[in-house]
Parts: sequence; structure tokens; C-alpha cells
Amino acid sequence: MKLHDVSILISEDMPIWPNDPVISMELTNSISLGDSANVTRLNMGVHTGTHIDAPFHFEPNGATIDKLPLEVLIGPCRVFEIPESNEAIDLVDLEKLNFDHHIRVLFKTRNSNWWKNGETMFHKDFVYMHQEAARFLIDRGIKLVGIDYLSIEKFESPDHATHHLLLQNEVVIIEGLNLSGISSGDYELIALPPKLKGADGAPARVVLREQEK
Repeated sequence: MKLHDVSILISEDMPIWPNDPVISMELTNSISLGDSANVTRLNMGVHTGTHIDAPFHFEPNGATIDKLPLEVLIGPCRVFEIPESNEAIDLVDLEKLNFDHHIRVLFKTRNSNWWKNGETMFHKDFVYMHQEAARFLIDRGIKLVGIDYLSIEKFESPDHATHHLLLQNEVVIIEGLNLSGISSGDYELIALPPKLKGADGAPARVVLREQEK
């Protein structure tokens, strides 16, 4: 069964959310300088690149990343492609889709074109999710939702309503997916963040496994 890595490559020239910690990677020990091994120091925010939001990101009493259930982070999922013309994922879009029994859903939008083209600039006009669409997913019993840019929320949202709604209902959010090479359909999702004690989120290596036909 074919595996698809839908994670963004972490590098110092990748787009990051405005005012988030910048990325730096440097060799603190180097074989070329006489050390016995190469050792890299990595500095970055936990919401860098492909990452998972824990409820604690917006909810003071919410679960932290080390408390997220593995049974939600691994399992069958469905990828939906949203039309290129859309500015946001709204209720009308979702009412047209067939969710069947799935509790994990990923949304491929025009955002993925930026990852496909190796874009290094941050874009403010990314496709996001309306609050009404988030409520629809909660009502359908969705436990995990993923999107292909660095936030599921509209840029400079005044109230972060979509985040609050999903996280208050313990829906795991994956942001920063690269779905440029992925077709709509069913896959097995494997999304594992490092086990960071008390953290509000974490980068993740996210993989989709094609289903047997």
C-alpha cells in the first residue's frame, strides 16, 4: 500500500505565522570541526509547518498535546477537495459531501498549490473554515479535521470562533498539510506529534496510506 507524506519540510526559509518564533537550525557539534558527532540545535514554535493544535491552544483548561488520544490520531480518514474558487469552507460546501461513517476528515483547497510550488512567503488570503462549517462537523461526530494551510481560522479573526468551537468539543485540528499530490478519497491517517509535556500543540509527521482496493 502506497504511503504519502503530507507534511511540510521544515526549513529556515519556510513560511511561518506572523510573530511566531522564527526557525533556526545550527550545528552545535560538528564532525568537520573535530567533534565525534554532528548535533543540531533546533529552535521553533510548536505551531510550525504541519502541526497539531491541542485544546489548550485556545482553552485554558483544555487537554495538552501529550494527552491527545492516539485512537483519534491514527485511523481511516476521508480527503475532500474544495473548489479552487472558494475563499472559505462553508456550510453549503459540507452539505454536499458524503461523510459516511468517517470521524477524520481532511480538506484540500487551493492552499496546497503554494506548497506544491515551494512558496516561502506567508499568504494572508488562505482558504479557512467558517464557524458554521465547524459546527456542522461537530454535529456529525467528527473527531479530527485537517486543512492545508497554517490555520483553520481566517487571518486576523477577532474572536477565533472556529478554533474555540472545535477545541471546546475536543476535535483535533491538523494545520499545514500539503495535499497537493493527494486525490479525494479514503486513506489511513497516521499523525503523530512528539509527546511534549503540557504543550498547546506540536509539529507532526503526517502520513496517508492508500487503502486496499
